[in-house]
Amino acid sequence: MSSKVTKKLTYLFLLMRLDKPIGIWLLMWPMLWSLWLASNGDVSIKILVIFMLGVVIMRSAGCVLNDFADREIDPHVKRTKERPIASGKVSEKEALILFFVLMSLAFLLIFFLNRQTQILALIGACITAIYPFVKRILSAPQLILGFAFGWGVPMAFAAQTGTVPLLGWLIFSIAIFWALIYDTFYAMVDRDDDINLKVKSTAILFGENDLLFIGVFQILMIFQLFLMAKIANLGIWVYLSIVASLFLMFYHQWISRGRDRKSCFHAFKHNHYIGMIVFIGIFLNYNT
Repeated sequence: MSSKVTKKLTYLFLLMRLDKPIGIWLLMWPMLWSLWLASNGDVSIKILVIFMLGVVIMRSAGCVLNDFADREIDPHVKRTKERPIASGKVSEKEALILFFVLMSLAFLLIFFLNRQTQILALIGACITAIYPFVKRILSAPQLILGFAFGWGVPMAFAAQTGTVPLLGWLIFSIAIFWALIYDTFYAMVDRDDDINLKVKSTAILFGENDLLFIGVFQILMIFQLFLMAKIANLGIWVYLSIVASLFLMFYHQWISRGRDRKSCFHAFKHNHYIGMIVFIGIFLNYNT
């Protein structure tokens, strides 16, 4: 393989953000919660493999489309100016081809799932395609991100049981509030740049009350997690994981109090552990 081809493949790898798996984990944890709860801990291996592959593929497709949509913005933002499209290492045409290849792979996966899940998958694909463009229209695009990152929840219930019960929609709501939390931290990193570029975000919308609003979302998320545990009749491990998540949220509030870029970005990335801890609690609930 020539060095030119190797470099191009590397840039495509970076465009899909496979070197930065945080987005994969944030997308995957609510889906894993849902698969375990929908099956009472007896998860179908086939469905698990399909969903894990789907998460990686759809997150990659979302990153490609996001960078294509932001191709005029990213060169002017300190954190994103070296991204493959913004720096000219990947052309717009190459990015679109990669996006359609990834979406084709995702559609191939859903053929192995039931009809209810296929319908939900098509809706999820539309949400994924819409999100990169709403930051120019909505003052809170993080809400649409929550729909996109949480859509794996009803899909997981539908794939495992053929329906989406109240518990599934409750977890979907939890995923939305969680996205509002971690992506507001993420938006706080770019706030100074976004204001000048007229890009909308919850960090700009909330202004100096950003941490207050994040705190409200955190309280609502914790309340819903306790409600989830009660409705699903879960045990002590899950309740302990929720309490541990609450302490992590206090930590995120503390480290980001100065609102500097590095601390806010750390709080964003550290949210991954909340999803992981809740999943460990659910897993132990069915395996101890």
